[in-house]
Amino acid sequence: MNQNDNTPDVNSGRAYQLDPIDVRILQELTIDARISFVKLSKKLKVSNTLIHQRLRKLKESGVLSHTTIRLDTWKLGFQTSAYTQIMLIDSSYHREVETKLAKIPEIVECVNIAGRYAIMVKIYAKHNRHLRDVIYDHIHVIEGVEGTNTTMSFETIFSRNIPLEFA
Repeated sequence: MNQNDNTPDVNSGRAYQLDPIDVRILQELTIDARISFVKLSKKLKVSNTLIHQRLRKLKESGVLSHTTIRLDTWKLGFQTSAYTQIMLIDSSYHREVETKLAKIPEIVECVNIAGRYAIMVKIYAKHNRHLRDVIYDHIHVIEGVEGTNTTMSFETIFSRNIPLEFA
């Protein structure tokens, strides 16, 4: 906890402790992130002020990072998706390569992984040729990239947040 208030220090490495009200708020927001605070307070039988305070603390702690909408990539014309593992020449290139990958709009996710490949990205492309172009013309040309391994994704069956009962 920070000395001046009751908010946890996000750099301490300790998990934020959710109480039952926090869990209920997050469960409701997971179902409908656009629910009004007034409606949420009535549903949970707590004050509107309490909802505001709790959401502020959840944002400050980093538990609630941002609200967003999810686009249907297929309906937007991106009919190919793939996971590409990236092998680096040397680990010293790691941050430089990540910075350059972030500039490629077709890459929607980038994670560090263990093993021979150091980085894995998720790519959305309009078709297979577009995917090939992203890999060969944008990823392979980055200094420090030794090679790639790509796995095509047919469809995403589900994508979800971590269940709050584990928090």
